[in-house]
Amino acid sequence: VQLVESGGGSMQAGGSLRLSCVASTYFYCAAWFRQAPGKEREAVAGLYLGGGSPYYADSVKGRFTISQDSAKNTVYLQMNSLKPEDTAMYYCAAAFLLPTRYARSWYMQSDYPYWGQGTQVTVS
Repeated sequence: VQLVESGGGSMQAGGSLRLSCVASTYFYCAAWFRQAPGKEREAVAGLYLGGGSPYYADSVKGRFTISQDSAKNTVYLQMNSLKPEDTAMYYCAAAFLLPTRYARSWYMQSDYPYWGQGTQVTVS
């Protein structure tokens, strides 16, 4: 599975961006991670494409929304009310996990074998 992210850019605080992640084939589950300079990569949002509720990090709940277009093998991350602390490289990741496993580990980088190259988001 090859993943290609797009949609990053520079934005003023309070603005919105929508990131897209297009996969070369289908997958079961996906997540968005981000990594700010000097910090560890962290999970932002996850989604099981077969159904179920999305997962969000506390820092983005109520502001970010993860969604899918399964027909296009695409996952989106709508980011509203952006803050300077949202500045980071954003990565899309995909995996083939069972729902029960995904519910416990959606935030774990080690569970995702497929990663995109990242797209930069800068909020000032």
